[in-house]
Amino acid sequence: MDKLEFLIPVYNEDTCLDHLMERLDRVRRDFTDVDLSVLFVNDGSSDNSLEKLIGYTQKYDYVRVIDLSRNFGHQFALTAGFDYCEADYVCIIDGDLQDPPELIKDLYNRAKQSSINVVYGQRSARAGESMFKKVSASFFYKLINVMCKIEIPRDTGDFRLIDNKVLNALKSMKESHRFIRGMVPWVGFKSEAFYYERDSRHAGETKYTLPKMIRFALDGIFSFSRKPLRLASYLGIIVALLGFLGMTYMIYLKLFTNTAVEGITVVLTSIAILGGVQLLILGIIGEYLGRIFEQSKHRPLYVINEIYGGEDIDLS
Repeated sequence: MDKLEFLIPVYNEDTCLDHLMERLDRVRRDFTDVDLSVLFVNDGSSDNSLEKLIGYTQKYDYVRVIDLSRNFGHQFALTAGFDYCEADYVCIIDGDLQDPPELIKDLYNRAKQSSINVVYGQRSARAGESMFKKVSASFFYKLINVMCKIEIPRDTGDFRLIDNKVLNALKSMKESHRFIRGMVPWVGFKSEAFYYERDSRHAGETKYTLPKMIRFALDGIFSFSRKPLRLASYLGIIVALLGFLGMTYMIYLKLFTNTAVEGITVVLTSIAILGGVQLLILGIIGEYLGRIFEQSKHRPLYVINEIYGGEDIDLS
């Protein structure tokens, strides 16, 4: 019998957890083809999430909880879960119940029947999301597929089922700026989409604010593409060419016409354009240098405070 584990990062989701646990327990009782367990990762929640999760470990012997020392972020919470998963299959799902845990049986059967390593949830409908969120998400996936060599499926999140081969590959990847939606297709292996209708949040508010979404998008682009550096070079060439053409035109006016170009206007405009371009290029270079600096420190990607449930867990 295959071992299958739900991996669920949690950050301030105490209003969703009881209903989520009820549905997970129902899934486990109905889906007896696998040895099903649940691994929660508490990502520094400041509400009552941890207390509820500890209670689940005392009530259900198939539940484990990793409590991180602070809020490291969604992608690092998933990374901690990967490192402590030992199942044949892992289902990544968020704790807000937008992705129905009942679909695990369909994902598993698809993977087993077709010998697929990754079955990722692709949203055919997105309930409860604003038009801005849908449009910005569509633009993001188009942009990142243009910028990156790997293809990241549109309308997908982290909701997916991966097998042990993919899990072990992810464990070996230790970059400090993580974009798991890109890391999974980067490692390769056979994958297939599973279309489903995404629900609205059961309760609470989304933790992905606009600034976090922008930082997440930048992590995806700068982690998987060098094209921003090339674009900066192209921009520099274009500005230099325009400057040369402008200078040629002004020399022509000075020598062969009676028209004069105001010097102060030209100087101020040139300074503004060149300064903006230089700052943009320095910003792009700085993004890459910052990532190299963070990686060079070799700090752990996360720090664990405590692990609850399970037996013989090695914290080293």
